Amino acid sequence: MVKRLTRTAGGFAVCGDIGNTGVVKSTGAPVVGAIGVPSQAGGPTDGRTREAVARLLMEQGPVTAAQVAAALELSSPAVRRHLDALIADGEAEVRQASRRGPRGRGRPARQYLLTDSGRARFGHGYDDLAVAALRYLAQHGGPDAIAGFAQSRVEELLGDGVAQIEAAHGADARTEALATVLTARGYAAQARDAGLGVQLCQHHCPVAHVAAEFPALCEAETHAFAELLGTHVQRLATIARGDSACTTHVPLDLPVRRGATTTTTSGFRPEATIPRGRQPE
Repeated sequence: MVKRLTRTAGGFAVCGDIGNTGVVKSTGAPVVGAIGVPSQAGGPTDGRTREAVARLLMEQGPVTAAQVAAALELSSPAVRRHLDALIADGEAEVRQASRRGPRGRGRPARQYLLTDSGRARFGHGYDDLAVAALRYLAQHGGPDAIAGFAQSRVEELLGDGVAQIEAAHGADARTEALATVLTARGYAAQARDAGLGVQLCQHHCPVAHVAAEFPALCEAETHAFAELLGTHVQRLATIARGDSACTTHVPLDLPVRRGATTTTTSGFRPEATIPRGRQPE
């Protein structure tokens, strides 16, 4: 069942923020060296030292802890503490160094390198590339090409989750199922009671920066929601427009007319959202 919240004056529940994400603060001895001067673990200097360790892994990895210590002029315990913290956060990984020549005594050297998550802390150009590609598509294919791409993307996004959603009975149960599917896709979604309806709150949008320039991505998503839920829906807010969450209102216990339309904040009004042959539940 959808969790019930206090109804607001406007009849809609307020989508709250996600709770504590469980950020782990590292503890240990103060960092001493040319880069890390003595400070409490987890402080500003400690953070700068960890950034330096991560950058070295990115630029020279895979490298051993001894190589990191030598390059940054840090003590071995300090380096290992930062490497352990990066591994715990999923930003670095360790592997055994390949041996050349006869095998000697002792354990094989352990080498460290950044994961994709670790490289993300230094930024990337995926959003810029996506925007450039869509601009090119719009220039050479026009609005229809953008709309077609947006529809194809949302179909791929939902994928096999469509069967899970359609198996649920009632708009409220389907909204919860949709929220579960979206959360699995990285959208941190929740379904919340809002009086005569349900609000679908997406607290994260991986394509928000792209959607800010190409709202067709949001429009195709909202249209798909209406088709899956079997009722008209209204997009109240989007992260792409600067709101704290993407919020979609789903009315319950209301008769759905064939040919009902979806209303979004951009004024987009697609064709009938109830596919022919499908009856509202």
